[in-house]
Amino acid sequence: MGAVSDVTRGGRVVVLVLPEVNLLDLGGPVQVFDAAAHLGAPYRVEYVAQAPEVESAQGLRFAGLGPLAEVGPQDLVLVPGHRLREPGPGRPLVPAEVADWLRAAHRAGARLASVCSGAAALGEAGLLDGRRCTTHWSLIEAMRERYPAARVQDAVLYVHDGPVSTSAGISTGLDLALSLVERDHGPALAAAVARQLVVYLRRSGTEPQVSAFLQHRAHLHPAVHRVQDHLAQHLGVPHTLAELAAVANLSPRGLSRAFTATVGITPLEYRQRLRLELAARLLAETGLTVEAVSARCGFRDVRHFRRLFTARYGMPPSASRGSGPSGALPAVR
Repeated sequence: MGAVSDVTRGGRVVVLVLPEVNLLDLGGPVQVFDAAAHLGAPYRVEYVAQAPEVESAQGLRFAGLGPLAEVGPQDLVLVPGHRLREPGPGRPLVPAEVADWLRAAHRAGARLASVCSGAAALGEAGLLDGRRCTTHWSLIEAMRERYPAARVQDAVLYVHDGPVSTSAGISTGLDLALSLVERDHGPALAAAVARQLVVYLRRSGTEPQVSAFLQHRAHLHPAVHRVQDHLAQHLGVPHTLAELAAVANLSPRGLSRAFTATVGITPLEYRQRLRLELAARLLAETGLTVEAVSARCGFRDVRHFRRLFTARYGMPPSASRGSGPSGALPAVR
């Protein structure tokens, strides 16, 4: 499908279902990966637990759960939040078997991601030591006390630090999952998933809060939506206004009027914004040269690309690689 990039990451999503798991912490991220799979991404969701049956914090019982399976470099281990109980004699914060399994998953090269209080499981396994991480606002200070080697952040939606990702409270699991989809398969697919789930594609507290791929989409004009989808899925391809008009089944003048009235900018200006955001993402997350990024994003003249990028982000493309935390886009001017 056109929405999926040539990035090949994203295989099994192994969901660790802990006792008293919170339903939204589990269901929200899982639905993101399921929607991405239906749009062509190679995600396959599996559920594992210490026991084949687990009762959620809200009383819903899960059955038929798989054992703590072996995972590998292509897998993502997802740890939804659960209702934390004070540890006591014979009752650790997270069972030792779970902590051992998480450490083994990390050693095997799997990525790990937690939602809300699920960060405690990663903390108990020692996987947050030396890493930036976050959790539910009510647990921030407790996390700092219990895991002093972790660099616990507040006022952020989620944090990526190497192969370990953590998110804040409850609904931010959606934001984290969308971010992982974007990292694996690009912003166009992440935006398509967000539109399907009728949610905003938000970024962490250090990044612009709404992607250019989702801006200007809160309208009901089907022809304009078709053109926006077409542009998002074919950013490296040159387009004339006549070609875009054919996608919309409108005349060039009719498309120009409809697009400008609905979106507030012209189709070609809209395309430019998408290309520049994709370029910023490629510069932040790949080792491609500026020239290669320029070509992949559809800019024929690298000098023109440099001027547009600098005007948009306030820095030349070469400087944007080290402009912020891992995976962060430069701020729009």
